[in-house]
Amino acid sequence: MAQSVSVIVVGAGIYGVSAALALKQRGYAVSLCDPGPLPHPKAASTDISKVIRMDYGADELYLLMMERAFEGWDRWNREWPEAFYHQTGFVIMARQPLRPGTYEYESYRLLQEHGHKPQHLDAQALRRRFPAWNADAYVDGYFNPRAGWAESARVVERLLFLATAQGVRRYDGLRFARLRESGGRVQGIIGDDGASLRSDFVVMCAGAWTPTLLPHLADVLWATAQPILHFKVDDLALFQPPRFTVWAADIANTGWYGFPALDDGTLKIANHGPGRRVHPDEPRNVEPNAETIFRTFLQQTFPQAMAAPLLRTRLCLYCDSWDGNLWIDHDPEHPGLIVCAGDSGHAFKFAPILGELIADVLERRPNPFAVRFAWRARGTLDHEDARFVGGAAEQTETPAT
Repeated sequence: MAQSVSVIVVGAGIYGVSAALALKQRGYAVSLCDPGPLPHPKAASTDISKVIRMDYGADELYLLMMERAFEGWDRWNREWPEAFYHQTGFVIMARQPLRPGTYEYESYRLLQEHGHKPQHLDAQALRRRFPAWNADAYVDGYFNPRAGWAESARVVERLLFLATAQGVRRYDGLRFARLRESGGRVQGIIGDDGASLRSDFVVMCAGAWTPTLLPHLADVLWATAQPILHFKVDDLALFQPPRFTVWAADIANTGWYGFPALDDGTLKIANHGPGRRVHPDEPRNVEPNAETIFRTFLQQTFPQAMAAPLLRTRLCLYCDSWDGNLWIDHDPEHPGLIVCAGDSGHAFKFAPILGELIADVLERRPNPFAVRFAWRARGTLDHEDARFVGGAAEQTETPAT
């Protein structure tokens, strides 16, 4: 692609920085715009950790995507000065015996069909191998060794460094106000200070801000808030690998998941549920009863962490799509605009292949995954009723926080 073809990428989270880097490597003149500072402290990807896993129930497409993404995570670990992906494995347990049709059973089955080696865990095996768990409550599940977590903010920081080093022009501090349109086509953006930037394409990667900045998408995309609490544990041997890994606790029914403790004792616990719809710029405070709900969960699941001191809370914002799938396509009503959104709480793990996917979509090249994320009208499945559609766990039984 000739260098004269210009692209403005709006938003420098994981979507935006990976898109900017991939497009620059294909020869485009790329500008990356974000209110900053970068990594943006309110971006979903600016966090201490994100789960990296291929366990998607019966959804084969996301498993195939992750098989390719894992190759990228391994490559980044080899090539970068530090390894930001940590392959601890993934413990997935249910309160009931696994049965066909459940998330845990179908994940286990599909992993086996694709040649992976998940290890079945009954209550006895769970108690022996992962003693922090309450094996009286969680009776069936498995351990997938091909999984772990990534230091997400540091990954974004590294990709920003690489994008800048390769010639992506950054506009830190530029806040998007509206599209610049002329002759029936998007031709750039206008900032809230009146600054006008021209381009041949605009790639909108604004995360939870997307439906606010592009209100015509508010019926299919919306921002939701999900609670995260960090506790401090003292027994690192009990809450670190190999005795404690990334985990999901009856997640299709409850939404609970989390991570092994960091070396300073930080134990991150999160709940992935329907969330509550929010404006991305409103104060980000968890509900007053969140700590009580989290401690009740800890008492039932990891009793030795139940009394751990609370370090801090965080409200993570998703940009949910109506069906839980990513949203990456040309806007049919605004030629020249490509929307990359709909993370629905599960996009970060695909970071090593996101940029190439977005670049293929911009160029309208065939991509085996793009059809799932194409522009689509809202169907009959409502967000509130979905269960693990596209990997987004949206439960009706999640404790309200």
